[in-house]
Amino acid sequence: MYNVRDMTELLMMGKDDWKSEELTHFHNSLTQIVPYLNQEGTTILREINQEITNRGGLNKMDH
Repeated sequence: MYNVRDMTELLMMGKDDWKSEELTHFHNSLTQIVPYLNQEGTTILREINQEITNRGGLNKMDH
């Protein structure tokens, strides 16, 4: 079940304050639409990827 805050709320805070589930959800969602993202969307995805890396990668966050 989708149990994360929406992007509007999340964009008002640092990626380090996002829950792992939120990072994973939006990483998966944005990755699926990469060809259609504008510059801002690409920047958000890059920041999400960086925060996931900072936390040890997707495999670490699943546990």
